[in-house]
Formats: sequence, C-alpha cells, structure tokens
Amino acid sequence: MSVIAIPEELLQLRESVTSFLEREVRPVEDKYAHELGRSGTIDRDAQLRERRALRRKSAEVGFYAMHMPEDVGGMGVGTLGVALVREAVTASGMLLAERGGVVPDVEGPTSVLLNLDDEQRRRYLEPLMAAEKETCFALSEPGAGSDATQITTRAVRDGDDYVINGRKHFITHGQYADFVQLFAVTSDADGNDLGISFFIVDADTPGLTVTSTQETLGEDHPAELLFEDVRIPASQLVGEPGQGFRYAMGWINGGRINIAAQALGKTQYLFDRMHEYAQQREAFGRPIGNYQFVQQHVVDSFLELRMTRNLVYEAADAVSRDDNARQMAAAAKITATETVGRVADRAIQVFGGNGVMTEMGLERLYRDVRAMRLYEGTSEILRGTIAKTLGLS
Repeated sequence: MSVIAIPEELLQLRESVTSFLEREVRPVEDKYAHELGRSGTIDRDAQLRERRALRRKSAEVGFYAMHMPEDVGGMGVGTLGVALVREAVTASGMLLAERGGVVPDVEGPTSVLLNLDDEQRRRYLEPLMAAEKETCFALSEPGAGSDATQITTRAVRDGDDYVINGRKHFITHGQYADFVQLFAVTSDADGNDLGISFFIVDADTPGLTVTSTQETLGEDHPAELLFEDVRIPASQLVGEPGQGFRYAMGWINGGRINIAAQALGKTQYLFDRMHEYAQQREAFGRPIGNYQFVQQHVVDSFLELRMTRNLVYEAADAVSRDDNARQMAAAAKITATETVGRVADRAIQVFGGNGVMTEMGLERLYRDVRAMRLYEGTSEILRGTIAKTLGLS
C-alpha cells in the first residue's frame, strides 16, 4: 500500500513485467543455480551473454525502452511507472534481471540522449533502444567524482574535428560499450573556456583504450577509459558547446529515483527471505520468529520497508510533476539506499551462520547494496542538497 494512488494501467504494467521475469528470466537464472550456490555469482562473460539476449527480448515487447517518449519509439511511461517496474525487477532477487537484463542500466537509453540530433538519433539512439547497441556514461574522473564540474578531460577544436585527451574513472560498462557518452571541457577559438560539452565517441576510435577493469566489493566492475589524442568529427558534439553538464543534470533526479526504486525492491526481497526463515527455522524447540530479538529484526525491517515505499512512490510522483523534484529525489535515494543496507545486515543476522554462506544468496546482496549509497550522489552530497532546499546553506 502507498499514500500515492497508483493508476490501474501502471499496476497492470508492473504485473506484465513480473510475468516476463518469471517466464523469460527465471529459467535462465535457474541454469546457473549450482554456480550461484557455489560462488555467489555467475561468470562475467555468461552474465554479459545472457543479459544481452534477455534485453533483446525485453526490447521486442517494449519494456526495455518504456521510459522513453513515444515520438522516439518508447512507451512514454513516467517516473512512477518506471519506479514500480524497477522495484519489481530487483524484488525478484534474480541476478540476471538486473544491470540491463530487463530495463536499462547505464548501457541503455536515457533522457540525456534526447539531446541528439536526427542523424545522431538514427546512428545511436535507435539501435540502443532496440538493444542492438550498448553505451556507457563517462563523466567521473580520478580527481572529479562528487564534484563533476572539476573534470579535466579536454576536447580541443581542430578544424572540423575535436581532439580529446583525458582519463575517465569508475565507468560502468565502459569495457563493453559500442559508444561512449563523453563529457569534456571545451574552449572557443580564442581559448576561452566554454564549460563542459557532451560528445558521442565510438568505442573503436583510435586513441581510446580501456586501461583497466576495476574490482569492487559487489557485482559492479567499472572500467577506466583513456583518451589519447582521440580525434572525432565535430558532428559528434551533442547540442551546443558548454551545455553538456546541464544535459547530464537534467537526468539526475530520475536517475536517483531509479536507484531508490531498485533499493526498495532489494529491501522487499530481503525482508521476504528473513520473514520466511524466521517462521521456518527452529531453535530450542520452536520457530526463531517466536523470540523477541529475532522479532525486532523482522519488525524493524517491515516498518522501514513500508515507510521507504511511501517515500519512493511520493518522490517518483513529485519528479514526474516537477514538484520539489530535487529535494524529493535526494530524500528517496538516501532513505532507500540506507534502508536496504540495514535490512541486508538484519537478514544475515536472522539467518545466523547460514546468512554468510554463498548458497543462501544474502552475502552477495549484502556486498552489492553497499555501493548504492555512493553513485548518483553520495548520501553526504544528497544531505547537502536537501539542506539547500531547506534554506540552510
């Protein structure tokens, strides 16, 4: 239940996606049950291969690009509808359903790409929406994370081309992308700084290399991209020079709702697992759910789940109406990502020693959800954002 009245058509959409998950994704996931139980994950090459096949199926039925406007081939589903779907995807608990298996992660289309011109849309957006191409979002750098305005990658105009030099860091899907959405500092002919501009760079462009794949606590394995005298036609500039950061930030509230919804779905999955276990597992002759300290873990998780769901749905509705969107998106992202961390910890505690065993699947989630408090704005940055909306700074 929620304080937001959810239209019937969005509930039906969520049900359709849930059916797709069980029909198309579950049988594929089940093929890797032994590997998941043994190692807690699935081989990376297998994950990539299976997700590509699944996202093509999702694109065929319209789910993959549902969030994009109808005039570019999407379904025009708003922020609340997308949140419901993303929640359902992660609530399934299926590894292959996530990270672009059914709905796009960074490899797929976002509203940032609506700034492409007609020719750029034909070459890049259309195949992306059909899951025929993949991309990555290259903004962060070794010295510019939370404060992305400090990037130093530079694109210098040289006749009809731009020449790009710099390094990008923590680029999810960078090693697999067919093209890079690149943000770089530009200057005019007199050397005056124009700010950050947005470019499309094909992955096979000479001078662009993936220098490393970075290992993390969880399932993310971002890449580092090096641009050494990368020459691209000026036609690869998206929109106007100096407008790239504005384009990127225009998408940020929706991106934060997406993460909040994914965290909410994971919270639901973890709660369901611990609730069921507390009822079935026995100790000292009765279910462990009869004991007060176990009850506290389950009940506290239940309360936080309900409160978080209401906030995420309210925030998604606010973003769709552009009503206090910045504050609400930040609040939802903080709350949902911090809640899922606490619930993951409680779930392992309820499972006891079994909770840290890979075969239970909880330890993977415990590791994986930790990063959610970092990307698309750390909890600290977002608290600062909310403070500004409250007139405190």
